[in-house]
Amino acid sequence: MSNDARSAPTRQRIIRAVLHIIGRDGVAAVTNRRIAKEAGVSLGSVTYHFETQHELLRESLLHFVREETRRFTELADQCQSDGVDIDGAAALAGQVAGGTSFDSEHIAPFELYVEAGRDERLREAAAEAFAAYDRLAAQILTGLGVPDAERLAATTVALVMGLQLRRLATGGPADDLVDALLLLARGAVAQEAGR
Repeated sequence: MSNDARSAPTRQRIIRAVLHIIGRDGVAAVTNRRIAKEAGVSLGSVTYHFETQHELLRESLLHFVREETRRFTELADQCQSDGVDIDGAAALAGQVAGGTSFDSEHIAPFELYVEAGRDERLREAAAEAFAAYDRLAAQILTGLGVPDAERLAATTVALVMGLQLRRLATGGPADDLVDALLLLARGAVAQEAGR
């Protein structure tokens, strides 16, 4: 077994611990000692796998986004193969959003995006994260037959992220997300039909 294969489980435990700590107590609470305790690894393991705190935060954000992108890409592929319409896709988005509990791991990315506003070294990772979400949104919108899907992708992502942040802050339901997605998609289709 290669060194990379042996170190992957430890590295993943460290990343999960970081996301848990950030989601529960914020970025400022991330210390190597706390990570080691939370991950059940030695203090030396944390510094062995991640030389700097910046690298640790960056990799944690990217790990979360990769997992979310994988999960949502599977849903998008399923929608394309099942032939779902705009209403069905919005309902599915509502089910996914409603079924997503705001546990510490799902709160952590919001903390990291805010931290990227303060720390330009994290901006590249944040930009990579949003680019992945934009690609996924464009794929879903294209599959639904929404014209100019590439142009609307960033708007769709911003809408979803903003409404998810609102849900997080207020504890509100996912219904607003469904309504907003339907409004956006139907508006884009109607605009194209009017041309």
